[in-house]
Amino acid sequence: MGSNILAINPGATSTKIGLFKDEEIVFKESITYSLAELKDYANINDQYELRLGSILETLKKHNVDTKVLDAVVGRGGLLPPVKSGAYEVNQDMLDCLKYSPVLEHASNLGAPLAKGITEMAKDGCRAFIYDPVTVDEFTDIARISGLNGLERKSIGHALNMRSVAIKVAKEMGDSYYNKNFVVAHLGGGSTVSAHQKGRMIDLISDDEGPLSTERTGGLPIKEVINLCYEKSKEEMYALYRKKGGLISYLNTNDAIEIEERIDNGDQKAELILQALAYQSSKAIGELAAVLKGDIDGVIITGGLAHSNRITEWIESHVGFLAPVVIVPGENELEALAMGAKRVITNEEKANIFEMVH
Repeated sequence: MGSNILAINPGATSTKIGLFKDEEIVFKESITYSLAELKDYANINDQYELRLGSILETLKKHNVDTKVLDAVVGRGGLLPPVKSGAYEVNQDMLDCLKYSPVLEHASNLGAPLAKGITEMAKDGCRAFIYDPVTVDEFTDIARISGLNGLERKSIGHALNMRSVAIKVAKEMGDSYYNKNFVVAHLGGGSTVSAHQKGRMIDLISDDEGPLSTERTGGLPIKEVINLCYEKSKEEMYALYRKKGGLISYLNTNDAIEIEERIDNGDQKAELILQALAYQSSKAIGELAAVLKGDIDGVIITGGLAHSNRITEWIESHVGFLAPVVIVPGENELEALAMGAKRVITNEEKANIFEMVH
């Protein structure tokens, strides 16, 4: 018979959905919303009915009846720190995402949308989230920042990074829980993580590590302190998160355009793109030390992993550590669906989220 799993990934101006039958994709679609459509909604939660309706319309367009679904899995929202894996959607989770999320974010709708669809599905259809952004399996020592009272936090691309590590381990003929990897997710924001026998024990977040297409990564703090007195908090946040990285140096976040400029002899473009690869390699080396050099593979993923230039530059720096495996793209719908499948086939057990009152 096989299992039918619907994956839902809400973004700022889109909802991506994918229907999977076992491990095969039946269809994927990105439902987009104009800024005009969204402007009258005061917050993310108010968009629930709009997004639920558009998902149902898309399923109807593809002649999919909700009654065939065995599971619906949504992108995990900004919950308090949780361990990795699947979580069954429950009332505590829904209340937390609605009334006290860590941050306002479109992914906070992943759980309620999954729950809403299951209520229209057949008996026994289950609602999950999988590997939310706030997955935290840090060791105690990894939390120490250098300033008492200021902890390092585990916030990054956990969903894609764990998914590609699980996939690569399987391709090696083994379990993720027997392997050690360093995984670099390179894109609009870049995060690099250390995976030790099934736990993501450390992570270099997008404000600590390499520059990316839009974010600065780690900066010389003495200079940043001076800059803070020249600009507002909002301006500083925009500089680090939206106007840094490749945009800051080259006025574009489009890696394809930058590669074309390099092909046409633009030496500055080549230097900056090389710097992105160089800094990414340094972060990989830092986490290789966390794993004491006991590494089964270095995995490069995310949108920038499509660039042969970038991946070849990184491999030239870190190839001595372990085999380098390239898994381009984000593959988040597949990651969600395969996580849910592992639960309903009893390969994994779903966790229960409990809100701390």
